[in-house]
Amino acid sequence: MRLRISHTTSYRYEPPATGVIQILRMTPGSHDGQYVAEWQIDVSTDSRLDMHQDAFGNVMHVLTHGPLADLTINVGGVIETHDTGGVLKGTDERFPPGLFLRATSLTDVNPAMANFANELRAESEHDALGFLHALMTQINEHMTFDEDPTNSGTSAVEAFTLKRGVCQDYAHVFIACARSGGIPARFVSGHFLRSDGMVNQAAGHAWAEAFVPNLGWIGFDPANSICTTDAHARVAIGLDYLGAAPVRGTRYGGGAETLTVTVTVDQAGRPGQWQSQSQ
Repeated sequence: MRLRISHTTSYRYEPPATGVIQILRMTPGSHDGQYVAEWQIDVSTDSRLDMHQDAFGNVMHVLTHGPLADLTINVGGVIETHDTGGVLKGTDERFPPGLFLRATSLTDVNPAMANFANELRAESEHDALGFLHALMTQINEHMTFDEDPTNSGTSAVEAFTLKRGVCQDYAHVFIACARSGGIPARFVSGHFLRSDGMVNQAAGHAWAEAFVPNLGWIGFDPANSICTTDAHARVAIGLDYLGAAPVRGTRYGGGAETLTVTVTVDQAGRPGQWQSQSQ
């Protein structure tokens, strides 16, 4: 499948900021099941844009600029995807899976979550894959998709307690519970082609990957209760959202900050609507 993706992030500072530093993890890489056919990144100002790779191998651009009132970052292109049944192959793995057992402030568990995970793990004691599928299904049933009560700093504990959140929160809960059950898991940011015809989206998508012996890393999308398919375009990974956020940075000076994000994900060249799982 050929996915055409456009992601625009706009900032407005009133009064203008005296300086801005932004770290962009918005450029996908190619691996088995995903080939980046076209991709470009543009910014609205004459800013310095340095490209690096972070510790996990994510493509990272560092943007720096002096005084400014407005900043718009446009990225997009075409990604060719193939359904691999959720199994990830051909990626640059720089760390052993055990690193992804490490808890963070966003992926800690409380006693209720630990019990939730342990009960499922006990039912699939010698079946890691079965445990992960059951975990994905149960989290999807436990939570309701709701954009209002959470934000980028909401932890897995908070989202699990609220029983509500967005795809990022579903992913954090899944990661926290998987690690509690002894399974390495990590956060993935990217994009998702919805089945309901909704091309325009309020943000990018997020899911998790968990490591299963003899299979490797497998993508789980608890917000949709499916393993990843060719409707998913993978961009960056991290221990949690903070390590894979599309845009993360700081500013100096200035007053109120207004952020606007627009995303479109469509099938390139298609005459009609393609159907898969909905978000």
